[in-house]
Amino acid sequence: MPEDSRKGRGGTSLDTGRERQASAAAEETSRSETTMLLEEVLRRENLKKAYNRVRSNKGAPGVDGMTVDDLGAYLKEHWPRRKEEIRNGTYQPQPVRRVDIPKPGGKGTRMLGIPTVLDRFIQQAILQVLSPIFDPHMSAFCYGFRPGRNAHDAVRQARKYVEDGYRCVVDIDLEKFFDTVNHDMLMARVARRVKDKKLLLLIRRYLASGVMHEGVVQAHRSGTPQGSPLSPLLSNILLDELDKELERRGHRFCRYADDCNVYVKSIKAGERVMASLTRFLEKKLRLKVNGKKSAVAAPWVRKFLGYSMTRQKIPRLKVAPESIRRLEAQIKEVLRKGRGRAISRVITDMTPLLRGWMEYFRLVSVKAAFELLDEWIRRKLRCVLWRQWKTPRTRAKRLMERGIEQVRAYTSSFNGHGPWWNAGASHMNHAVPIKWFAQQGLMSLLAEQRRLIRLS
Repeated sequence: MPEDSRKGRGGTSLDTGRERQASAAAEETSRSETTMLLEEVLRRENLKKAYNRVRSNKGAPGVDGMTVDDLGAYLKEHWPRRKEEIRNGTYQPQPVRRVDIPKPGGKGTRMLGIPTVLDRFIQQAILQVLSPIFDPHMSAFCYGFRPGRNAHDAVRQARKYVEDGYRCVVDIDLEKFFDTVNHDMLMARVARRVKDKKLLLLIRRYLASGVMHEGVVQAHRSGTPQGSPLSPLLSNILLDELDKELERRGHRFCRYADDCNVYVKSIKAGERVMASLTRFLEKKLRLKVNGKKSAVAAPWVRKFLGYSMTRQKIPRLKVAPESIRRLEAQIKEVLRKGRGRAISRVITDMTPLLRGWMEYFRLVSVKAAFELLDEWIRRKLRCVLWRQWKTPRTRAKRLMERGIEQVRAYTSSFNGHGPWWNAGASHMNHAVPIKWFAQQGLMSLLAEQRRLIRLS
């Protein structure tokens, strides 16, 4: 019997043919679906979902001054015309409003782009359609801005690599990533899965819409401004090529937005990886690696998403020193704004900050940072009290009201030292004990850490 007949009877040749036909049909269906994506963006249910998301996210007005609360009335009157402009390809997004925010650590500023509320609404509608198309094809080790993934997942994975013996990290810092993304390279990668030319045109216009700064519109030839709903997805689309390259090479890595750590077993291996990845990023993706901030080092001397690790064989997670300094700066700002107000009110204003910070760092198992922060916060609050009491006589009176005997109260009040020294002295610790702060509602970070550990 001829070989082809045997294959036909055995099912191999026919099965392969059916698989090819099914694959071709699926590809054709997928292609036809991605050529009609703009209509999916403009579908009523999708727009309603986008509207609710923009409303819940709130946010500041863009260059036109329209607030989130104004959006509903605006859409009732103008949306049919705007929808038609989007359909026929004549819609022009407005420039984003530039806001410079301080970088963590106080070194320089980062540009935040605030689109108009209308453009946030349209971009959110686009995001909801594109995300299910791109997300399933992204790396399992990309954790930023993806459904069902978060920074905690990335930190846990990083700790697991170190536990498995990969005790050297290649910490890659991309210089001004969100400001330097090449539009042509990005759009080429979007177009691999999106065939709807009108939608591609709209996305391109959002990338090139420009930035308004001090009343002047600046052309936007590169970058995806932080603050745009589409920006995180677009950055993931471009950096997915880095993820795929790392997977192809068999590396162990975690990436969250533009934060990428690769874990290897030695400094020499790390230096080779750093050199080759720098070449890949700069030549293939036209991104610049910041040589001053990137490093090959032990994980316990670097930070990843605000966390660091201990150097034990089974590492424990701890708060990175930079994260502690950032929290201290935020607390100082709350205290500065709270001058002249009751301590209980200041504590009330501080509580959401502390609670949110603890929720983010709930994976930490090293307690030292929380003990020190608790002591520092209480001392800062005692310092506020000492200033509020103003004169030595008032201070002596307040100390006596809090149980300090008269001679000691007057000696302490007239000691000539400043508020910070007195806030750490024994007379203020006795007059304003830990129990008193608890009665005012001050949250203990150490107690909260223990509670979170019990729940985990």
